[in-house]
Amino acid sequence: MTHLEATPGCPTSDGALQDTDTAQSLRMTVVAALMAALIAVGAYLVIPIGPVPIALQSLFVMLSGLLLAPRWALGAVGVYLLAGALGLPVFAGATGGIGRFFGPTGGYLVGYLPAVLVVSWTVRRRRAGPALMVAALVAGTAIVYLFGVAWLKTVTALPWSKALALGMLPFLPGDAVKIAAALPIARTLRPIVEGAEGKPETENWKLGKGTGASV
Repeated sequence: MTHLEATPGCPTSDGALQDTDTAQSLRMTVVAALMAALIAVGAYLVIPIGPVPIALQSLFVMLSGLLLAPRWALGAVGVYLLAGALGLPVFAGATGGIGRFFGPTGGYLVGYLPAVLVVSWTVRRRRAGPALMVAALVAGTAIVYLFGVAWLKTVTALPWSKALALGMLPFLPGDAVKIAAALPIARTLRPIVEGAEGKPETENWKLGKGTGASV
């Protein structure tokens, strides 16, 4: 029985695939790190609209879900949270430290992880048109509030009505603005991310109809 041997000096197909996968992983690591940095920058970006200013931190969390595959989206948010836990001033108000997770806003920070996973999984597992993407963003936002308001109530011993009034209701208009802004931003950035993933730009995204990519 004969077998094929690799020609000296020529990479095997397995080796070439491995090199491609390594380069792809490196590119996506860079993209995820950039998204983590944008989330941190978003904590410093505040739009003074109405009585409750709009911080852009959660916008970049949701964009990570729209643009990245689940593991990379989780990685981006995880790196951001780890940086804050280690004391870097990347949380709102230029604060950091592990204590922030045990304070009144700790639930919102922890909620970013399941929220970004749900957003990413939803838009990646289905041919996500604008309606489904909006639904995914609404679900992600609801998850953040589920963790955030519940923890706020626990830490402060407030009744549910007061916790909702302080920790959710004033921020809903700003969340609606961020959801509306996330779709065109994601559509603009998607070709760059797909290039890093080694995939051609999808027609669905060029037409604003979502993506059928899967992981």
